[in-house]
Amino acid sequence: MENKKDIIVYDADDQRLFIERGKALVAELAKDLGRQPTCCVVTFGCQMNARDSEKLLGVLLEMGYADKGEDENADFVIFNTCTVRDNANQRVYGRLGVLNGYKRRNPKMRIGLCGCMMQEEKVIEKLRESYRFVDLIFGTHNLYTFPELVCNMLESDRMIVSIWKEEKGIVEELPVSRKYPFKSGVNIMFGCNNFCSYCIVPYVRGRERSRNAKDIIREVERLAADGVKEVMLLGQNVNSYGNDLKKKAQEQGGISETVLTFPQLLQEIEKIDGIERIRFMSSHPKDLSDELIDVMAESKKICRHLHLAMQSGSTRILKDMNRKYTKEDYLALAKKIRDRIPDMALTTDIIVGFPGEELADVEDTIDCIRKVEFDNAFTFIYSIRTGTPAAKMPQVDETEAKKNFDMVLIAVQETARKRAGRYTGQVMDALVEEVNEHDPSLLTGRLSNNTIVHFPGDVSLIGEIVPVKLVECKGFYYIGEVIDQT
Repeated sequence: MENKKDIIVYDADDQRLFIERGKALVAELAKDLGRQPTCCVVTFGCQMNARDSEKLLGVLLEMGYADKGEDENADFVIFNTCTVRDNANQRVYGRLGVLNGYKRRNPKMRIGLCGCMMQEEKVIEKLRESYRFVDLIFGTHNLYTFPELVCNMLESDRMIVSIWKEEKGIVEELPVSRKYPFKSGVNIMFGCNNFCSYCIVPYVRGRERSRNAKDIIREVERLAADGVKEVMLLGQNVNSYGNDLKKKAQEQGGISETVLTFPQLLQEIEKIDGIERIRFMSSHPKDLSDELIDVMAESKKICRHLHLAMQSGSTRILKDMNRKYTKEDYLALAKKIRDRIPDMALTTDIIVGFPGEELADVEDTIDCIRKVEFDNAFTFIYSIRTGTPAAKMPQVDETEAKKNFDMVLIAVQETARKRAGRYTGQVMDALVEEVNEHDPSLLTGRLSNNTIVHFPGDVSLIGEIVPVKLVECKGFYYIGEVIDQT
């Protein structure tokens, strides 16, 4: 990997100069092809990656590429990768084989790889050795240099690899192409300090770096002026937003009290006219404060949905996971939230088959599921991530893990189904997101609690928040009808 100190570092103004240079290079390519060059950005993984992909696409569109959507048979294809689980890496390798076939038919095609997977040295070694047809590889820490990297790629015939081992900082004001005109993700921080023993993210995303609150608020104000009604605040652990800024202020002799906490940031964003809904993720149970619960309870705009990753219901396993809370801590927190905000939908992540897990630990997890009554849960079988502490622990038998996974999944489905149906017959506001992909006579909307509802309606409603009667629960979604407001 290249070392950060060996690379010239540019700011946002410099990158805008590269965008202008890129426009000329793409125009030359268009003359050569006899048409406008096309691009395709494919996102693997989390909401953070999805937001990064919007930035990548924004740069390419400004340079003159045409967006080909999900069609990977484009002139420039970028895979924005995830590495949370090993099968995510394998999916990328498999898809690269398909791209190689496209490139043989279109020698001028360019292929780029970025994201968390690219921060793994073994991955870069494998790409250099076995995937020489890839043109551009860069990581999470220097994503903002993408305009410069595109120019270098278009002017070169060799594989360009630019991986920084450490982050430089946060760069604002680069182009973004949003997927939806009426809702948007907003990064409030990057990186993670938690080092859960199974997780590779702190190693590939780096330590926590919070954006300045004024920059966040300015971005949300611009989004509101552009017609955005809903924002999703993004961070690996939003609860620790501002901790690094406060520490830096103290070290520099400044007044750390002027640094906003996450609840205070939410209150400031709530004041912005035009923003009608505020979501956020992810939220770590170890430091979800009473202040945050109070702000959520009193807010008119914060959505009634909280994703609070439990991972396991066993205190013993939680300790081995380095989660820094116990089963009792989690249950007490969930009860506090539900007591204070009865209509709050709680969703979670659960890992089954973590090293050393026994039947009693699985039973603890099922006990938590039934006591909390999660509205939904993303349940996974543990996947070894090389380079994490858990990878060196004694592993659970695969057959046993699958059996336990099925038990946990049944418990999740039972409680989620019970929770889902409780709103039948009620009228609730839904943000209309799109035409239903399976039935074009229906629209698809999302309730404040993140539940999906499908209903008949005109496409002119897309992007609007409308009252919908929830007529029939279909397990994890509703069939509804718009209430006439005339």
